[in-house]
Amino acid sequence: MPKVSVNIPCFNSEKYIAETLQSVLSQTFEDFEIILVNDGSTDKTEEIIKTFSDPRIKYYYQKNMGLGNTRNRQLALSSGDFIAFLDHDDIWLPTKLEKQIPLFENQPKVGLVYCDTIFFNDKGDVKRLYNNRVPLRGNVFRQILKDYFLAMPSVVIRKKALDSQQQLFDDNFSMSEERDLFTRIAYDWDFDYVDEPLAKWRMHSKSLTFSKKELVSRETELTIAKFIEIYPNFESEYKSELVEMKALNQYHYALLDWEKGHSQNTRSRLKPFIWRDIRYLAVYFLSFLPFAVYTKLKWLRGTRPS
Repeated sequence: MPKVSVNIPCFNSEKYIAETLQSVLSQTFEDFEIILVNDGSTDKTEEIIKTFSDPRIKYYYQKNMGLGNTRNRQLALSSGDFIAFLDHDDIWLPTKLEKQIPLFENQPKVGLVYCDTIFFNDKGDVKRLYNNRVPLRGNVFRQILKDYFLAMPSVVIRKKALDSQQQLFDDNFSMSEERDLFTRIAYDWDFDYVDEPLAKWRMHSKSLTFSKKELVSRETELTIAKFIEIYPNFESEYKSELVEMKALNQYHYALLDWEKGHSQNTRSRLKPFIWRDIRYLAVYFLSFLPFAVYTKLKWLRGTRPS
C-alpha cells in the first residue's frame, strides 16, 4: 500500500489541473497515490487528466455532489497511512512530503502536520502565510478555535486521526468543511509544523475563498452550535475562546458589509469589540475609506485575504 494518499477534488478545473497534478508527480517523496475525483465537471478537466499516464493516479468521475461529499468519497478510497490534501488550483513544492512525513515518526500523538504556505495570483505576486505570526505546535485546540490558521494545501493527516472521528467532512458546510474537521482533530491530537513554505495557495476571483465569502461567517455560527453539542461543558471550559470566536465572526461580517458599501454597518458591528483586537480597531477607522484600501494593505502586509 502507498504510504500517502493525496486527495485532489476537482470541478471545472481545466485551467489549473495539469499544473497541480504535475506538482505532486514531481515530489521527491514518491510513495504515494493520487485519489482524484471529478465532481461533475463540464469542461475539459477529464480530457486533461487522462493525458497523464502515471499509475499512481486513481481517477474517478461522479455527478456533481458538492465538495464535502467529494472529499469524503476520496477518504473512503484512500489506502495510505497518511492523507494529504491539495485543491485543483493549488501547487506543492517538490520536497513537501519528504519534509512533512518524518514528523509523524516517533511522535504517535501527532495527528496533523502543516507547513508554511505561499499565497500567489496569476500576476505572480507572492506572500507567505506565516510571515507575521508564530506557528503553533502541540495541543492547539484553544488557539485554532479563536483563529483558524491552516491552509488546505499545507495539511497532511495521520489516517488514524481521521478514523478516530465520528464524522469526517460535514456535508452541511460549503466553505468550512475542512475547518470543522481539522479543529475536531486538534481536540484529540497534537499538531506539528515545518517552518518552510512547501505549498502554494492560488488566489483568484473564481476560487471559493473569494466567490462565497459570505458563507464563512454563517458556517462559523453552525460550527459553534455543533461544538457546544458534541463537547461536554464546551461553553464553560472554552468560554474565553467562544467570546473570541463570536467577535471574530462579527469582524468578518463587518468586512462583508464594508465591501458591499455599507460602511456604517461595519462600524456598528465592530463597536462592541474594537478594544479586543487591533484589527477591529483598525478596520473601524479605515471603514471611512473605500474597501480597496483595506485589500491593498492586507496584501502589502503579507497576510491572508479575509
